[in-house]
Amino acid sequence: MSGLRGLRAGGLLLRARLFLMHASPVALVGGVVLVLGLAYMLWLLHALDVERERLMRTYYAQRPAAATSSPATAAAPTAAPAPPVDNLDAFYGTLGQRRYAEQQVKTLFGLAAQNGLTLRQGEYKSGFDRNARLHTYQVNLPVKGSYAAIWQFAMAALRAIPFAALDDISFRRDNIGDPAVEARLRLTFYLTDAGSAP
Repeated sequence: MSGLRGLRAGGLLLRARLFLMHASPVALVGGVVLVLGLAYMLWLLHALDVERERLMRTYYAQRPAAATSSPATAAAPTAAPAPPVDNLDAFYGTLGQRRYAEQQVKTLFGLAAQNGLTLRQGEYKSGFDRNARLHTYQVNLPVKGSYAAIWQFAMAALRAIPFAALDDISFRRDNIGDPAVEARLRLTFYLTDAGSAP
């Protein structure tokens, strides 16, 4: 039996020797690099596992100490975000009053005049958003003037009326050399009745 094992071992050694003699040097170098790479990867995985175990032991050793530390040494708590009710109150506090919607339209006409724009009659539409429990007042304004003046007007309107949103703006020019541009702005005012905020 031991002789049979010796023959098998000798046969394997002979095959390995013949393979090494007939193999190209590139294949040999590649095989050596592969074996070394696998050995390095196994060593690296073992080292990472040892480090993970060490970190876990350190973490669990420090955990009870952190729980029993005095409040004076604990880090100061950060300011908690405002409760949702306060956020909702702040939101409804920024809405405009529904009864002053026409005055806001007059503000738009005044801002257009300040920016040198020709403002024709606009279209107005009021609505009520049942889910948000707020009123909307949509204003479509056709204006004519320079491109820069129209943008200055739009930004000034948003600064003057903080509860307004610029929903859409479109530009049109009849001739390429025409300095004046026609634009249509759609603004929405978000409004509430006085004292009706939920």
